[in-house]
Amino acid sequence: MTTTAVRFDVPEPDAFTRTYWDAAAEGRLLVRRCGACGRAHHYPREFCPFCWSEDVTWEPASGRAALYTWSVVHRNDLPPFAERTPYVAAVVELAEGPRMMTEVVGCEQGRLRVGMALVVEFREIAEGEGAVPVFRPE
Repeated sequence: MTTTAVRFDVPEPDAFTRTYWDAAAEGRLLVRRCGACGRAHHYPREFCPFCWSEDVTWEPASGRAALYTWSVVHRNDLPPFAERTPYVAAVVELAEGPRMMTEVVGCEQGRLRVGMALVVEFREIAEGEGAVPVFRPE
């Protein structure tokens, strides 16, 4: 019997989110925008979380964000996070408005400040498995 280790850092795209994850694999960040109220949202949903309209479409995001809040994770026993500790789990506010959970990379923890300018980059998960958006100082 072959046992496959569970990966906690790999997204499980479905028919709806595949567009988002395919774009991330290409180094592009997408958000959803509502045609009824005009607001952008993230994480991707099939309806607007503000007005409940189903008139939502994908749109490219600028990749610019501001640090909203963060926590330095010193212990995480789930693979592969244990080998990454310490790391900075964060919420960023995208230039388009929505907030997004992510990781801040390439910055000394003591330099982190609320409101600091960040820009997206993409961490490859594994060869052929896609990428996830992370943010670094601009």
